[in-house]
Formats: sequence, structure tokens, C-alpha cells
Amino acid sequence: MAETASRNKVLLARLVVALMIGFAVLGFALNGFSAEVLGRIWHNMTERPGGPMTFRFILQPIMVTIAAFYDGVADARGGRKAYLAALVTDPAERSHRLREGLIATARVLLLGLVMDLIYQYIVFDAFRPAEAVIISVLLAFVPYLLLRGPIARVARWWLGKRAANDIH
Repeated sequence: MAETASRNKVLLARLVVALMIGFAVLGFALNGFSAEVLGRIWHNMTERPGGPMTFRFILQPIMVTIAAFYDGVADARGGRKAYLAALVTDPAERSHRLREGLIATARVLLLGLVMDLIYQYIVFDAFRPAEAVIISVLLAFVPYLLLRGPIARVARWWLGKRAANDIH
């Protein structure tokens, strides 16, 4: 994210993080944490793509791919280190870059939470907030995390190639 985030984007990201933490805590409070609960979560996660609202398994990753593309190209233009590499290897940049990613994906994460809660109401007739957080992160933040760096590398190569052609 090359430009400074607007106040509304920052507030939305904070709201989404607060909701996800609240949902996770509520989910563990309601359902506990056991092998049985983990088995149910795993089973429910593998069943979701074949049930109602399957389009979200395409929609959310596409939306974050667009965000990753935009931010990856900005990283390439700015000469910044690859996103995931910076998160893993650069403690000084870690919190800033993680914040960037959360701001970039906040809308998609919120959409994912809402869509999974609707799915749970339709299919399970139950409220499993921790599962909604897991699904939302898997469909929105993980693809962004995995794609932003490779997109930046390709953009860096492309921009370098274009600059070399402009010289000749």
C-alpha cells in the first residue's frame, strides 16, 4: 500500500480485527477447544465449498488478488522487499506491513465474516463465530499474503524490462 491509508480504511481495519478477536473468543467460550470441536470445524470447512453460497470461494480470493496486485505493483515501484519475506524476516517492518495487509483486506474479511454467518444460519441453524473467523482468514488474508510478493516480483521484472526497452 503505497499511499497513506484514509482514516475510514484504518477504522474499518480496526473494527474487523476487533470483530475477529471477539468472534474467536466467543467461539472458544461457547464451544470450547477439544479434539471433537477441531474435528467438527475441519469437517465443516471441507463441506462449505460444496454447499450454498459457493460463489464466495471464488469471489473473496478474486477480490484480494486485485488488492494484492495493486499493492504488489506499488511495492515493485517503490523497491520494497517482498511482502511475506518482510513479515517473516524484518522485525522492524513487520507491524507496519501487517497493518498494510489488514487495511487492504479489511472489506473482504468483513464480507467473509458476514457471508459465513449467513451460511451458518442457512446450513447449520447455529452460530459458530470462531469458524467464521477461520474461513474468512483462509479466503481473504491468506491469498493476499501468498500473492502480494510474487506479484511484486513479476511487476519488478516487467517494469525493469520496460525501462530497458525505453532506453534503447
